[in-house]
Amino acid sequence: MIGISADFDPVHKGHVKLIDKARELADKNSSEVVIYMNKGFSANHAPFFTPFEARKRMALENGADKVVAIEGLHHRLTLAYSVPIRIAMMIEDGVTDYVDAANVNPSKIEKYSKKFVKQGIFVGIPRELPNRNVIRWFAVNDFLEQKYNKKMKFHIIPELEFDGKISGREIRKSIVENDMKIPDLTKELLPEPTIRILEEELEKGTIPSKRNWKNIYMKLNQSSRGDLMKTPYLSGNALNAIINRRMYREEESVWAAFRRAGYGPVLTRLAISALEENVTRAEIASLMKSYEEKGVIPPEQSVQRVVERAWYIASENEKGIDAFLANETFKEDKIAIDDFPLTIEAGLSLTSFETKKIEKSIKNDKNNESDKNNESDKSDKNGFNGLKTDIYVDNDGKIACQIKINKFKVKTRLKLPAKEVTYIRYLIDSLFIPISAKTILNDNKIRIQITINI
Repeated sequence: MIGISADFDPVHKGHVKLIDKARELADKNSSEVVIYMNKGFSANHAPFFTPFEARKRMALENGADKVVAIEGLHHRLTLAYSVPIRIAMMIEDGVTDYVDAANVNPSKIEKYSKKFVKQGIFVGIPRELPNRNVIRWFAVNDFLEQKYNKKMKFHIIPELEFDGKISGREIRKSIVENDMKIPDLTKELLPEPTIRILEEELEKGTIPSKRNWKNIYMKLNQSSRGDLMKTPYLSGNALNAIINRRMYREEESVWAAFRRAGYGPVLTRLAISALEENVTRAEIASLMKSYEEKGVIPPEQSVQRVVERAWYIASENEKGIDAFLANETFKEDKIAIDDFPLTIEAGLSLTSFETKKIEKSIKNDKNNESDKNNESDKSDKNGFNGLKTDIYVDNDGKIACQIKINKFKVKTRLKLPAKEVTYIRYLIDSLFIPISAKTILNDNKIRIQITINI
C-alpha cells in the first residue's frame, strides 16, 4: 500500500499532487493509495473546518482508493507521541511507501533526522529547522525499523506553490472572510471535486465545525485549582493565568490567558482540546504506557523517563547546576536514574483553628469514608488519615494543597526540602504526569503523602 497521512481540510491542489504521486507508485506495484486521515481533531489539535465525511469524499474523488480514520490522538497527545503511533499503524497495515511534500532536499531532511534517532527522542525539534514535522516522520520511521525489521520508503515531492505556498489555513480564512462563500481566487487552488463538495457542505451549514465552548468555559470558570491541575497540558503558570482571569465568556479571553502563561498556539490548542474533552493526566499517562509496552514510543520518551529527568534535574539543581544544562546532560548522556521517589511526605502549616475545623467537619460527615476506616484505626481517633487532598501551584509559584471534607476546604502551602519542591514542580510542568495526594498521620502530626502515579 502507498500511504499519505493528512488532515486534508479541505483537499487542495497541493494535496492532489500527493495523491497523484502515490497513484503513480501504486500503479507500478498493483497496489492502492490509502489516506490516513485525522478525524475529530487535526494534527494541530484544532476542530476541523470541513467534516470528516466530506474530506473523505474529497480524497476519494481526487484519486485515493481508501481512507482510514485516525481519531482519539490529537486532543490527547503531542506530535512527538502521535506520530510514532500513526507510523506503527501504517507499517502494521502493510504500507510500504509514504508520500509527503517538502521544499527541502530529502537528503538534508534525513541528515537532520539522524540526530534525533541517535538521541532516541522526538520531542522539542527546533522550530528553525525547515519542515520539522517531515524530519520527525523520517526519524520515527527509522526508529521503528528496530521493532518491525522494516520501514516505509519515503517519497518527498516539492510543495506546490501558487503565489507562495498553498495553505489550508489561508483557504479556510478566505472562505470565512467572504461570508462563507468560496472566493474565485481560492477556487483556483482547489480541484473541482473539492469545490463541489465544499459548496454542498456550506449550503448545509456544516462548515465550520465548532468547539464546545460552553464546556470549556464551565471548566475554566468553576473548576478548583486542584481539579484543573488534573487536566493535562496545564502548567503551574497556566493554572494561575487561568485562575487570575476568571470569568471566561469569550474565546479570545481564553487565548489571552494562555499567552500570559507563555504558551504558543499549538500547545494552547492542545490544552483547550483536553479541557473540552475532559481529558485527565491519568488518562494520558495510561495511553502512553500502553504504547510503550508495544514498543512504539521511544524509551527516552517514556513516562518513567520523564519522572527520572525531573529527579535528576532537581538533584543537579541542589548542587547549583543550571536546570537547562542538567536537562541537556540527561538527554545527551542518557543518564539512568534508579532511585527516584514515587511517594514524598510533606509537612503543612495548619493553625489550631483549621485543625479543629477539619476535626469538626469529619465528625459532621457521617458518610465520610475516613469515618468508616476510623472504626478499626485506633491511632487516628480524629479521622485525619486519608482525607481528599489536591496538589497545585499557588499564585506565588509555591507548591500548595487543598484538603476537602464535603464543602469545607483548607488551603495551605506544603513544607518540603528544596530538592523535592523542584522535583514536584517539574512533574507538574511536565504537563501529563499524574500526581495525587492524601493526608496521613505521622507522629500525631497531619502530613501530606504525595504520590506520582506511574
